[in-house]
Amino acid sequence: MMQERLAFTPPAIAPAAVAPVEIRREEPPHGSVGMRSAFARRASRDSGFTGLLLFTTVLLVRPQDQIPALAVLHLAEITALVGLVPMVMSRLSRGLTPVPVTAETVLLVGFGLVILGTAPFSIWPGGVFKLFTEMYVKALVVFLLMIATINTPAKLERFTWLILVCVGYVAFLGSVNYVRGVNLVESDRLAGPIGGIFGNPNDFALNLVTFLPFTIVIVMSRMQTSRRRLAAVGIAALMVAAIVFSKSRGGALGLVIMLGSLYMLGRRINPAAAAGALVGLLILAPLAPSKFWSRMESIVDARQDEEEFTGSREARRRLLDDAMRTFAEHPLTGIGAGQFRSYNPADRQERWRETHNVLLQVAAETGVVGLCLFVAVLLCAAVSAARTRRRLAPAGRVRRPRGATAKTRDRGLMYEHAVAGLAGLIGWFSCAMFASVAYSWTIYYLLGLIVSAREISREEWATG
Repeated sequence: MMQERLAFTPPAIAPAAVAPVEIRREEPPHGSVGMRSAFARRASRDSGFTGLLLFTTVLLVRPQDQIPALAVLHLAEITALVGLVPMVMSRLSRGLTPVPVTAETVLLVGFGLVILGTAPFSIWPGGVFKLFTEMYVKALVVFLLMIATINTPAKLERFTWLILVCVGYVAFLGSVNYVRGVNLVESDRLAGPIGGIFGNPNDFALNLVTFLPFTIVIVMSRMQTSRRRLAAVGIAALMVAAIVFSKSRGGALGLVIMLGSLYMLGRRINPAAAAGALVGLLILAPLAPSKFWSRMESIVDARQDEEEFTGSREARRRLLDDAMRTFAEHPLTGIGAGQFRSYNPADRQERWRETHNVLLQVAAETGVVGLCLFVAVLLCAAVSAARTRRRLAPAGRVRRPRGATAKTRDRGLMYEHAVAGLAGLIGWFSCAMFASVAYSWTIYYLLGLIVSAREISREEWATG
């Protein structure tokens, strides 16, 4: 059975830029000094957004995996600073707090304090501190950078396209590897073609399921150009293929649940396209490798899992018992963030394994307070996405009238983004019930996309 890893290290390709009309414009005050000041603040905010684009590209594409010499340059840290410093300076110059303060910010900071506060009671305080500084703080910084710099529909669309292009590229590399028989584990399962959040087949599938809804709504959208929709079709096909090639049972279940949720949430966008996509999936389903279907059958047939595969189904059941026992023995402090794998008491059934369940991971490692805060963050995200969707929902089917204004188009795109964000969260959570990904980047990027959309919609369509 694959070991899940907690990892941080990023990489870069040129960010894809899609530049729709930007709604909010800042008029510089009269006078040369005021004009220079306004332009400086605008340039500072744009620098923060540029740094975010660069950092995300580095994180998702990981160029140092292909060119090892780049590892010594610490591209992730450099690009993060390129975004963070201008963002903080810009906010301070406008008399704002250094970082945006939202309910999610407070909860995430609180979760971080729990990670640090429980470290002295952990089985390895140094390991907890390393996870906090090398993973959690960086994920929190990127979340804050997202909600501070993605402040217009145009920027949100551009950033979302960057993620989709990068993830589509990784899915393409993975599909090529599968056809070539390269980078396969457990005989025929596709592992991620690069490291980091894509290295493990289950984590690879989880990331694809999480971001796939944003691609699908572009395919369905009446607001997008035919060229963009065609590009989204190709990206979506690569992502679905890579999920199938990973043969991840959690990924497959998450994919089905996510698609069902997306259909129910976004049926107003383009019912004909949604029905066509469903029919297409049913037609293409028999083309999936036979081993894929055999592995899916093992979800309900324990004997087949023991005979044909690694017996991971039963191993995961034992891991759930181990995790619940650990939480019961350490309900207040847990055993330390990221330390479950190294916690091996005499009664441990599955040694050197992760919990393979995100809620039990947080409960066993950070205790009841950490669990409550983490669940609260997820609930806030779900409520935010649902409210944004409801605020921007059209009276009937989504249509793009002839001669529609930029604001009409942006409202339609923001509605579609909210639909995708909620479906992506449902897909992530479904997959995370079989994965240990509480401190991994994916959920924090998804939170950033959801909260940014909420804040933009509040400002642009406060009464809509």
